[in-house]
Amino acid sequence: MSGRVGDLSPRQAEALAQFRENLQDVLPSLPSQDDYFLLKWLRARCFDLPKSEAMLRKHVEVRKHMDADNIISWEAPEVIRKYMSGGMCGYDREGSPIWYEIIGPLDAKGLLFSASKQDLLKNKFRDCEVLRHECEKQSQKLGKKIEMVLMVYDCEGLGLKHLWKPAVDTYGELLSMFEENYPESLKRLFIVKAPKIFPVAYNLVKHFLSEDTRKKVVVLGSNWKEVLQKYIDPEQIPVEYGGTLRDPDGDPKCPSKINYGGDVPQHYYVRDQLAQQYEHTVVVNRGSSHQVEYEILFPGCVLRWQFRSEGADVGFGVYLKTKIGERQRAGEMTEVYPNQRYNSHMVPEDGSLTCSTPGIYVLRFDNTYSYLHAKKVSYSVEVLLPDATSAQQIQKLGDRLNEVALNHSP
Repeated sequence: MSGRVGDLSPRQAEALAQFRENLQDVLPSLPSQDDYFLLKWLRARCFDLPKSEAMLRKHVEVRKHMDADNIISWEAPEVIRKYMSGGMCGYDREGSPIWYEIIGPLDAKGLLFSASKQDLLKNKFRDCEVLRHECEKQSQKLGKKIEMVLMVYDCEGLGLKHLWKPAVDTYGELLSMFEENYPESLKRLFIVKAPKIFPVAYNLVKHFLSEDTRKKVVVLGSNWKEVLQKYIDPEQIPVEYGGTLRDPDGDPKCPSKINYGGDVPQHYYVRDQLAQQYEHTVVVNRGSSHQVEYEILFPGCVLRWQFRSEGADVGFGVYLKTKIGERQRAGEMTEVYPNQRYNSHMVPEDGSLTCSTPGIYVLRFDNTYSYLHAKKVSYSVEVLLPDATSAQQIQKLGDRLNEVALNHSP
């Protein structure tokens, strides 16, 4: 049995009745008290009563903290309203609201330098409440229960800048908040225009998603516009995404409904760095360098680094070794990320590199130009692996035009 209204086994029906009984003290504070709403929490925890109850009680506390009953009238800071991309636009053929996420133009670093993480989380919680209310309106309008949302992720322009660790960590918190507070609310999630780096990005965030959510992620090929129209009437799709919907002024992107983000102007910045934890600290002596080696076994991996120096600048570059098993000077290796001096004593540096070929990559901290001062450098380096399933699927999509569901492989 599916565990939905009208399709409950005797055990599930008994669990629902007991669940309702156990929650008598918090039912009045819930946004809905019907069986549809309660069953979402039971399905999310496989009808395990203690786990379902703990999940829902935690949600009640989050609603209090977020002032959820009044959050739709809450106005986010201007920088979030202007530059946080995404928006609700149209309905699918079954009447479910559609939410678009626009990844490429999103300036995650600019937003984190300009707004508090709490306001970013509150803004996303507000988006979820807007969608929940829209589902209620659609249910009343259509005379049938609408309780799930279709999402379209436009990944055009997804790049290394989006893999900045603080941004990925914050995005993970947003995903976790959605999973923990709006279970069983996602119908399906279409990925369109996915670039080659998508498997690496997906691998960084997929552990924030439940197994059930992962099964609903579908990567579309070059025929994505036709596929979207199988699920959504063209009149409900912006012209930008292959439909016929325009803003009242004729704009094909429907910016009155979907925010397309953009670079955050620096006059919004309230900080120029975020507190970072570093895994290693070394002293690079005057006139010398410090090398760190990482073996990359297959193409498509991404090297991601963060570092800061104390007192003065330091040089940094990335090289590919030409001889294995011995230390090489910079001039003997292939330079793959140009060596230059960074004022990392003033603002910490971060960066990343997509490794196109396997081999031994050397991250080199350069102090050869300093004849007087040693440099203390703190740094962290990670090798980001692509998600195997999505990498294979994107490769297949290069050869054939169809959609591919990402399964729940670990």
